[in-house]
Amino acid sequence: MQARGEETIVVIGAGVLGLSSALELIEKPETSKYQIVLVADHFSTDPPNPVYATTNAGAHFRPIPATDTQTELESDHAVRTYSRFKKLAEEEPAFGIKFLEGIEYVSGPAAEKYKAMKPNYVKQEGFRLLEGPEKPAGVEFAARYESFMVEPDTYCFHLLRRFRLKGGKILRLRLQSVEEAFCLDDYKVSLVVNCSGMGFGDPKVFVIRGQTCLIAETATKTVTQQNADGTWTFLVPRPLNGGTVVGGTKEVGDWNPTASIAVREELLRNAAKMYPGIVNSKGGFEVIKDIVGRRPAREGGMRLEVEILPDKRPVVHAYGIGGRGFETSWGIAEDVQRMVTEALGKRPLASRL
Repeated sequence: MQARGEETIVVIGAGVLGLSSALELIEKPETSKYQIVLVADHFSTDPPNPVYATTNAGAHFRPIPATDTQTELESDHAVRTYSRFKKLAEEEPAFGIKFLEGIEYVSGPAAEKYKAMKPNYVKQEGFRLLEGPEKPAGVEFAARYESFMVEPDTYCFHLLRRFRLKGGKILRLRLQSVEEAFCLDDYKVSLVVNCSGMGFGDPKVFVIRGQTCLIAETATKTVTQQNADGTWTFLVPRPLNGGTVVGGTKEVGDWNPTASIAVREELLRNAAKMYPGIVNSKGGFEVIKDIVGRRPAREGGMRLEVEILPDKRPVVHAYGIGGRGFETSWGIAEDVQRMVTEALGKRPLASRL
């Protein structure tokens, strides 16, 4: 089958990073001249699947207390993403984005990063330390800030819809390698963006299993508590009257797709203790469903770089962000678009003809 004359950029993966990157590429003038094709085997419109972490996400914003090079990069991505979500919330109310107060309680070893009061953390809109009666007993660090929450199914649906309306193409296909994306029938592929999550066998990538629970009761703010023993308790209200996500576990290397009833009961007990105002008139919760997802993380942080394959074809990698996909999505997408522009501009003349 003959390849089209139009040069193509393929984006692998339709999670929040792939969707954001594909949309950024098709909207920016430097890359909008290319045909953008989104290739994935899972989309947000499919039934829930632990493999597709995006629609299983808590999907809320927490500023990052950057203390090293990797977290400084993630913090930069988060700051830029926050600005983009604020603009989207104002312009696109149907996207399922809502800004609310965020509360952070931290105890144990992690508290030292927060107590450092790095500028990238304390400059977050609405930041204020919580002291005295506002700080629960036993909590080492407490703060509030402005946050946003996302209804992931609704949001990703609208990203995909906008991408299609702007001329983007989608292919449902399970690829076995990045190289395979250069060989799509009917397309003259010049560059591949790898937002595959797991990175096609990258030995540094691992999963972090998360179990949460969606309840009908609605919290009025998002609250995150890191406990001294390393466990987490959090509440994330869903926009559009979607209830509240109660979490959650972080189990490294656990591929179990099945929710545990015992874990659910523990999550709900911890939530009631941390935020008693959310308990209903019967003293409990109306459980809608259990949620299990596998966050694709990477040793040393996400891979975000350009790779030139032995045959000189460029690949932009953007995977392994773990549980911060929504919080960093637009900052990463902006970097992806910049890297794509630079990589295509550096190609030898012969490869452009």
